[in-house]
Amino acid sequence: MSSALEIEDRAARWLLRSEEPHWSKEDQAALDDWLDQSMAHKAAFWRLQHGWREADRIGALGQDEAVVRSSVRPHVRRWWNPYACAASVIAILGIGEFRAHVPERVEIARMDTPIGGSKIVPLADGSRIEMNTATTLRARTGTSREVWLDTGEAFFDVRHSNEVPFVVHAGKRTITDLGTKFSVRRDGDKVTVSVLEGKVRVDDGTSAQNDRSVIIAAGDTAIGLGTSTLIAPRSGARVEDMLAWRSGSLRFDQTTLAEAAAEFNRYNRKPIIITDAETASIRIGGTFKASNAAAFVRLLSDAYGLRVTTDPNAIKISS
Repeated sequence: MSSALEIEDRAARWLLRSEEPHWSKEDQAALDDWLDQSMAHKAAFWRLQHGWREADRIGALGQDEAVVRSSVRPHVRRWWNPYACAASVIAILGIGEFRAHVPERVEIARMDTPIGGSKIVPLADGSRIEMNTATTLRARTGTSREVWLDTGEAFFDVRHSNEVPFVVHAGKRTITDLGTKFSVRRDGDKVTVSVLEGKVRVDDGTSAQNDRSVIIAAGDTAIGLGTSTLIAPRSGARVEDMLAWRSGSLRFDQTTLAEAAAEFNRYNRKPIIITDAETASIRIGGTFKASNAAAFVRLLSDAYGLRVTTDPNAIKISS
């Protein structure tokens, strides 16, 4: 890799890191130090940053469904056209570098789904991401294959490569593909990883020594919160229940009504509110359509004789 391409690659990494919610003053100081090392560093970073902001502007104009991307291609000459970039729905950057006989492609994309929405995103390397409700992520493929899950949940069907690992960053956790299909859900600092096929390695970034990692296999679920990581016993059925959202469903088995309501609230703008502890502790089971909270509530009323009141802002359930 040429020196110029290395600088471009490093600048892209800095830009992606700076978009993470846990970006700190120390991180900013490290970036400033790198920028001050040379004008080439500043020029590369500013070009990327400009393209990123142009893409945000396009999204704000109502075109956020487009997959915005940058391309870095192999050797000979480089060009930059911010006006063409701003006019294109699919390109963050107009940066190119060409190297004979070594085709190389890097894509950077930021995507999201609304409450109740979903999206399937095919990546250039043959992998696929299925995004669940209210999810925001950023993805980069090519010389490195990385995804930053900022909020929400996604399922990853990964085209495995020993040379270029597929890595998902979720808060302080890093999940590395070992040949697999898996999901990652992020609720603030809580990260849940469930493996449908194969294996993944979960690394805990809360350790200063970076020595906390576990490998989980098909049927396993890892739940990380703070400095702790809990591994649930193997259960393929449990993982399939957790992934029922991929077909638009929610599946419960001896789940408290409070937990079920919280799940429905992820998919619907009008929340279900349980008004008393006795009702909240009722355990239920079954499969329900995630987008039809009204039908779910009617079944609760019929089965348990619960009182249901509805107003423009919420659905309230009580004994």
